Amino acid sequence: MPVYSFVVRKAKKDDANAIFHILQEAFNKYMKDTNLHGTMEALKESVEQIEKEIDKQQVFIACINDEPVGTIRYEINENNQAHISRFGVRLSYHNVGVGKSLLNLIDSEISQQNVNKAYLFCASYYTDLIKFYYGRGFYIESTSNDKGYIRAKLVKDY
Repeated sequence: MPVYSFVVRKAKKDDANAIFHILQEAFNKYMKDTNLHGTMEALKESVEQIEKEIDKQQVFIACINDEPVGTIRYEINENNQAHISRFGVRLSYHNVGVGKSLLNLIDSEISQQNVNKAYLFCASYYTDLIKFYYGRGFYIESTSNDKGYIRAKLVKDY
């Protein structure tokens, strides 16, 4: 019986290329599933920009048998709220717990930092993803059309 290793850890600059490819795969699927056209900020981010973000924000990577399969990041703003962003999982690792594990880690990190709220954005009509976030304790606080489509601001209170 094979042995599998699953690790979620803080990203290092050496992980930037892997994170780039995870985000490309995940956000291209996001655009296709939501029928969005054009591009998204996550898809324009370069490896060099990701390296800088690893220094600025809390960036995590999930690996299965040393293969990078998911990523997430957050930063705490001046209102003592955590903004979660660049959350993505390789397509071949959807529905095996990688995303839940990444969000669980963020929950643990945030709850230890005297944060009162975490928030993220998602296309309001991306039903599967909205359900996923609801299952993790998030709810829709508001919607906006600031990016050319209806985005939901999902929040979780701590």
